[in-house]
Amino acid sequence: MQAQLFKHGKRDDCLPYASTVLECLDNCKLSESNQTLLRKLAVKLVQRLGLTFLKPKVAKWRYQRGCRSLAANLQFSAQVPVVQNLVIAAADEEEYDIPGEVENVIEQLLIGLKDKDTIVRWSAAKGIGRITGRLPKELADDVVGSLLDCFSFQETDNSWHGGCLALAELGRRGLLLPSRIADVVPVILKALTYDEKRGACSVGSNVRDAACYVCWAFARAYDPLELKPFVNQISSALVIAAVFDRDINCRRAASAAFQENVGRQGTFPHGIDIVTAADYFAVGNRVNCFLNISVYIASFPEYTQSMIDHLVNTKINHWDGVIRELSTKALHNLTPQVPEYMTNVVLPRLLPLAVGTDLHTRHGAILACAEITHALYKLAAENNRGPELRKGNKRSVTNYFSEKSLEGLKQIHLELCSRQLYRGLGGELMRPAVCTLIEKLSLSKMPFREDPIIDGWQWLINDSLRSLPLVSSTARRQIKEAAVSALAALCNEYYINEQREANPALQGELLQQYISELQNTEEMIRCGFSLALGALPRFLLKGKLQQVLEGLKKVICISHKDVSFAESRRDGLKATAKVCQTVGVKRNGPQDEFVCKDNVIQIYTMLLNGMSDYTTDSRGDVGAWVREAAMTSLMEVTLLLVQNEPELLDANICKQIMCCVAQQSAEKIDRFRAHAGSVFLSLLNFDNPTIPHIPHREELERIFPRSEAVTLNWNAPSQAFPRITQLLGLPTYQYYVLLGLTVSVGGLTETTVRYSAQSLFDYMKKIQNDLGAMNNFCETLLQVFEDNLLNDRVSVPLLKMLDQMLANGCFDIFTAEENHPFSLKLLTLCKEEIKKSKDIQKLRSSIAVFCGMIQFQGDMRKKVLFQLFLLLCHPFPVIRKTTASQVYEMLITYSDIVDPDILDEVMTVLSDTNWDAELPLLREKRNYLCDLMKVPKPQLVSKSAA
Repeated sequence: MQAQLFKHGKRDDCLPYASTVLECLDNCKLSESNQTLLRKLAVKLVQRLGLTFLKPKVAKWRYQRGCRSLAANLQFSAQVPVVQNLVIAAADEEEYDIPGEVENVIEQLLIGLKDKDTIVRWSAAKGIGRITGRLPKELADDVVGSLLDCFSFQETDNSWHGGCLALAELGRRGLLLPSRIADVVPVILKALTYDEKRGACSVGSNVRDAACYVCWAFARAYDPLELKPFVNQISSALVIAAVFDRDINCRRAASAAFQENVGRQGTFPHGIDIVTAADYFAVGNRVNCFLNISVYIASFPEYTQSMIDHLVNTKINHWDGVIRELSTKALHNLTPQVPEYMTNVVLPRLLPLAVGTDLHTRHGAILACAEITHALYKLAAENNRGPELRKGNKRSVTNYFSEKSLEGLKQIHLELCSRQLYRGLGGELMRPAVCTLIEKLSLSKMPFREDPIIDGWQWLINDSLRSLPLVSSTARRQIKEAAVSALAALCNEYYINEQREANPALQGELLQQYISELQNTEEMIRCGFSLALGALPRFLLKGKLQQVLEGLKKVICISHKDVSFAESRRDGLKATAKVCQTVGVKRNGPQDEFVCKDNVIQIYTMLLNGMSDYTTDSRGDVGAWVREAAMTSLMEVTLLLVQNEPELLDANICKQIMCCVAQQSAEKIDRFRAHAGSVFLSLLNFDNPTIPHIPHREELERIFPRSEAVTLNWNAPSQAFPRITQLLGLPTYQYYVLLGLTVSVGGLTETTVRYSAQSLFDYMKKIQNDLGAMNNFCETLLQVFEDNLLNDRVSVPLLKMLDQMLANGCFDIFTAEENHPFSLKLLTLCKEEIKKSKDIQKLRSSIAVFCGMIQFQGDMRKKVLFQLFLLLCHPFPVIRKTTASQVYEMLITYSDIVDPDILDEVMTVLSDTNWDAELPLLREKRNYLCDLMKVPKPQLVSKSAA
């Protein structure tokens, strides 16, 4: 109410009350209040009070920009504008005394700029803008000076943010005179990169965003001539923020501010080109900004060095590891722009940081050294600057390095090792970083052959692979991949002699060491050394292929003690495919050197065994990782063979591959089904040359047209299952596809169950009147059931699927025939499945199947009713109640199975009996039902007889 009074009341009426209200607000200590809304309203009230003390008159001294034409601004570089900016003197300004309370108001607003809530700071900034506009020039300048005190490094990010908002408001209103720009610009440049670490993260994104707002406001407020001395600084800072800021809102704010400056000022170097490349949408993707847009902008000399310096000074030591890695890759991409600067300035600056004390700085500096070195090598290779010292081995990259730099690169590992910096949590960053350094130096062909540092690097790779169980799960994958990549590059560069062969002693020692680790009791060590074997070059595998395959075979096979080692089996399968691709194919070649006719069956057996891995543990279906790797490996090895020695592919192998992949493409997990579908179509559509012996190729090409291979979304059950179920009509695939469909139709995921079941029912309708097709399908169904008896992964979903099929009349063609063999065999399998079972889910599913089987004619009905009456006296009360309920529903649905004279009595017994009661009483009720329906009474078997 007070705020409304001071907002709408006349100045002379409100003035007598203003001092009193202000004194009350001051005594309330508003800054200590925890209520955001109250503090915001208090700030608004304070600024209204301040306006009450001042005459409602716009200051004549404010800055007024003359030319507002965009076209004229864009032509500024060609000619100086005729219209000049004016700061009108306040000679005719009416003199009056400024009340002392105004100082108190401004103080309250300055405090509001440091508030912990953004809306309070924003309100205070606008209040300062309004009040300053009514002050004399000297007092307004004092306000600006007080604002600049908000940007001390002793202040919090809240103070910096509020200060930026206030400066933007003053600039937008023309209250920040050109004489103050020189003081404000350095502050804003610092605010554009403000990033204060706080714990495991940082604060300051709001400050950077507000600093962009200041630059945007200045572009609209000032004439280009006023900002000309600061153009290069502001443009470089905005470009850096637009490309290298971590937060998308800051990148977009900087892009908008840069665009506004290009349009309003027209003096930013290459402004139109940069605005086109780094517009609002382009800067939304952080990776694209760091790796692509930055390269384009750095091609303009005005921005190159400032961008590189920002990455080196600010980003490679960032708290976020992703930013550090992106920054080093950006330095790699920027190196060709200024290679001499990178060599003479940046690299000498990075080498001390790579062995420094700060963990994040050390991590970023090591990665930066690796990336810059590799970029210089690629540049040297393109320019062919260096002499050719050996056949195919150039050392031209050394032209860029001094002896001191080369020694510094070698000393990184030695220094870290001597200071034991590979241990503990810090080691989780140092190990992959130095492994990346090893990889890049090896790829750069650095002249370290026969140097002792090679042994140190090899030790680090081996020790990193052995230490995988000791590191956190988040860092494990990165260390493993970095070590394996480093090993491959190191071997290719430093372990091969002039005859392109390996040292026999080194080869034997390395392979023996790696193969022995494949039987380690730690799963992660198996994973690491499996992938290491897969990464070895051909000259190290020569003559040792069979030994390597035998070692990997032990990793892939499931044994009792390592049944849960799914990750090691996955990596073993990946390594097997990599080894095959490395050694190549030669039909009649020695089996120790090539994939040939003597070992191809062994290789395929190893890979196909992975397709049957359905291991589960607390993490879920971990066997899916193995199956995915097996599918990928089968595809890679098959494509390798068909392109080199297609005669090695026989019909049985192709059949097994296609059938196993088809089964996976019908299963319930969307991601793995999509991968299986992709592999299936890749094998089917490969034509360089065509894969031989694919069963039913013509029918498959009709079901999966080549034109729809890209658009078919295997992840979507609505698209995948209608195609997959068509494979049920192909005899070769029927068993495997039905096995895969079983776990989908009987699964838990609603969409998967709905679309897979509907697709199956649609197929059944098509063959409903084809007795031969129905007999084949039912035989296959029974075979699936028989092969998976007591295998709960398949049998429980199969019972659920049978329940749905019986309810949908899928077997109506057999129900009219008495004692059909299908129903008898199905009943026998169901009885065997639930025998002595204590699985509630399985028992409930079997009850539903028994009730559905009542529709079959003949003696089947008596046998089914006998099984149901057995379950009426099951030891578990929930099973007894479920059986009674479903039998009741069954009698309503199939009323013809009971004599109408006794139907009401049977229904009454089923519904009125308390099936939670004691078993002796329930057996009497159950036997009474047996007498009514003329079903043999189940006999209680004594324990001794049992």
